[in-house]
Formats: sequence, structure tokens, C-alpha cells
Amino acid sequence: MPVAAAAPNRPFMSNTPKTDALMARGADFLGSEHAILCGAMSWVSERNLVSAISNAGGFGVIACGAMTPDLLDTEIAETRKRTDKPFGVNLITMHPDLFDLIAVCEKHAVTHVVLAGGIPPKGSVEAIKGGKNPAKVICFAPTLALAKKLLRSGADALVIEGMEAGGHIGPVSTSVLAQEILPELSEEHLIFVAGGIGRGSAIAGYLEMGACGVQLGTRFACAKESIAHENFKKAFFRASARDAVASVQVDARLPVIPVRALKNKGTEEFTSTQRDIAGRLDREEIAMAEAQLQVEHYWAGALRRAVIDGDVENGSLMAGQSVGMVKEEEPVAEIIAKLMAQSEEALTQRR
Repeated sequence: MPVAAAAPNRPFMSNTPKTDALMARGADFLGSEHAILCGAMSWVSERNLVSAISNAGGFGVIACGAMTPDLLDTEIAETRKRTDKPFGVNLITMHPDLFDLIAVCEKHAVTHVVLAGGIPPKGSVEAIKGGKNPAKVICFAPTLALAKKLLRSGADALVIEGMEAGGHIGPVSTSVLAQEILPELSEEHLIFVAGGIGRGSAIAGYLEMGACGVQLGTRFACAKESIAHENFKKAFFRASARDAVASVQVDARLPVIPVRALKNKGTEEFTSTQRDIAGRLDREEIAMAEAQLQVEHYWAGALRRAVIDGDVENGSLMAGQSVGMVKEEEPVAEIIAKLMAQSEEALTQRR
């Protein structure tokens, strides 16, 4: 695998030279010191956390979620006030105003746009890459076949995210995806690995397999700079990996992507919500696209109840299975420094 020389965005003398070398392609692509992306978490990945991660050498990503174009416009502007480092924006492909959101990103010269939630609709990749302020496109690939298709369609980099992750998940574990996809694509393409990563030793393993970097969400959710409610953070500190469970699809016709979250009354309520939406489909009150959008709106509201209001019984506590490794509130800079040091230690022991 090619190894790049030290780039201007990384210090020449480093305490983590082995990790830096393996992350070089990813860091150069992102324009960050370290090839560590923050997963986009609705209501959590906002101006404060995103800017803190970028300022600490990682790559923050704003979670647009169900935001309107005006709200995203404000969020990007507020993030810019807090950092002069690069950051990205995560857009949901099924958002009804997707192209308007892309235009907002172009207006602010956002350097990287992450497309999540499904196959990018026709023209979206071209709109991101072809405007006055073209951006790089990062897409999620749950299978090798789709990974190849996305790269042919213009994706500049991919995130392969396993079922251990929090939020929307696929059916395959991170380790299996890495074994399937990295040997096939990592030599010529930029592949970031995500899902269940809580320690730097895991980062080292994926880098050695050919990943150019990693994405973590759960590890940053309870950072000191995160605006998440105290109750939300305490729920994470008490949780173990077994508490982060995937939602159940109750109707095969309803295109519900499973969501991993800490089990509570909110997860049970989602089952009831699915039945209600399926009933409306039966009565032809809504179309399938609207049904899927209603599911996303449910999660957005449930997340707000937990993250902002602190209702950890009825809100959604989206968390990956690495939640058991989150035990205290730490500054982002310390989290990233620990991850890098752990990775370096693992690589040093093996080399």
C-alpha cells in the first residue's frame, strides 16, 4: 500500500509516526491532521462538537438530518465561526430538499459532502462535484458490489460501516466488510472503516488491512464539547455493548433501515409507529416514499427528546456497541490523542 510523506496539515515531528504514515492518504484527502472522521449524529454533530473535532486534528461532520436549507445555512456559518479547519456535511439522500441542501454546501464552499441513507439520486453527485465550489463526495457502501458502483458513479471515497455502529445500520459486521472490501479496493481507492471502533488498537488493525482512516460516532457523543443532555451522557456511561440493540422491522413492505440504540421505551414505541405507518399505507393515505420519510422524522423527534430534552426513557439513545467503552466525559482533543496513542502502541508492538 502506498505511503505518503508528511503533509503540510500534519506536524513534521510526530509522536505517532507509524499511525500517521498509514493515515496519510486519508488525512491528505480530508485536509486534516488525522484521518479520523466523526460520524454524523443528529442533534449531536452540530457546530460545537464538529468544530472541536476539526480543531483537535480530526474531521468533523455536520449531521444535516431533517434540517431545512435555511437551518443548514446557519449551522455551517456558525461552525465556520468556531474553526478555520476543514469539516464536512452529511446529507440524507431521501431528503426532499436534497438539491437545495447541496446548493447551501456549495454556497459555503464546504469541502466534503457525505451522502448517507441510500443510493445517491440521479444528478446529486454531479451537483456536488460540478458547481462553482466543487466538493469531494463520500458515500456509504454496505456491500462490495455497491462500493464498486458508487466509485464508478463518482464517489471520491467510501465509508464501510458495520452493524456494530449506532444509528442506521446494515446486516454485516465491520470485520467482515473490511475483509471483503479492503483487499479488493483499498490499493486504488480511499476507504474509511466505521462501526464498533472504541480503541486505537482497532484503528491500527484496519489501517494495516488497507483502510485510509476511520469514522467514529459513539466515542465522541459524550465528549465535553458535545451539547448532549447530561441524562443522555449518563445513559451511555451506564451502558454495555449488549444494551445497544437493533430495531425490528414489523412489516416487510415498509423500507425501514434498522437502527441501533440503547433499549428503552422509545424502541418499543418505534414498533408501534411502524404498525401505524403500515396501516396508512394499506389505506393508501400515503405513498411509500412518504412512509419512509415519516420513519426518518420519527427518529429525528425521538433523538431530540433524548439528546436535547434529556428524556432517556422515551427518546432515542442511538449508540453503537462500543458504548461500553465510553465511561466518562472527556475533551475531544484527549479522545483523539488517546486513540492515536493506542494505535501507535499497537503498531509498535507488531512491527
